[in-house]
Amino acid sequence: MPAALEIRGLRKRFRHDGEWLDVLAGVSLDVGPREFVTLLGPSGCGKSTICNIVAGLVRPDAGTVMVSTDDAAGASPAGAGRVAYMQQKDLLLPWRTVLDNAILGLEIQGTPRTAARDEARVMLRRFGLEGFERAYPATLSGGMRQRVALVRTLLCRRDLLVLDEPFGALDAMTRAAMQGYLLRLREEFGRTVLFITHDVEEAVLLSDRIYVMAARPGRIRAEHRLDLPRPRHATDAGVVAEKAAILELLHAEMAEAFA
Repeated sequence: MPAALEIRGLRKRFRHDGEWLDVLAGVSLDVGPREFVTLLGPSGCGKSTICNIVAGLVRPDAGTVMVSTDDAAGASPAGAGRVAYMQQKDLLLPWRTVLDNAILGLEIQGTPRTAARDEARVMLRRFGLEGFERAYPATLSGGMRQRVALVRTLLCRRDLLVLDEPFGALDAMTRAAMQGYLLRLREEFGRTVLFITHDVEEAVLLSDRIYVMAARPGRIRAEHRLDLPRPRHATDAGVVAEKAAILELLHAEMAEAFA
């Protein structure tokens, strides 16, 4: 079965203070169908740049990004409309209600508003947001706003979800709840997930595989396959052991980067 996402030799640099800054230096990775893969690495290693390239917001200087989905024959270049992309900021429109924020992707795809709202109401109810359909973003907690953003992302009807540190700004309890929502989403809807985080424990709790990235310029330092039973808990022996191994690798990488 072909990979849902295939990245080969990805390179990117940006102009910064009059000089060229190398951000990605030949990144290659795969994400299998219905697999949950996490990119883990220090700040500035290019994780978000990879997400922006996959989503079609940034063009790479070299390399290829191919997406293969259930509704398309073969693979085609990644880009706008090929993936559902959720960033750390919820990016809810303040003048739209919860319901109308949730249907934004459907509207852009041409779904009639009445049908889109009916579909969104069902999803909002499943994510514990029933009764808040007419609320505005300013009246919601951070966790509720992220749930709305997650519903909006899911309603885009894309097989590949790209999630760039979506829970990074949440408190620990809300973050744990959101992780649970995400895992249920993935199980129920069979979506493929490329997840970005700098939190080692979060990566181990959620992922099938983890790619550990080196400090800038970003490149893949190691790949970890997690053959751990689910559900996982932070105190599980296997989780603790995997977390320790990855932290050791990251500490070595940072020591090398600042030597």
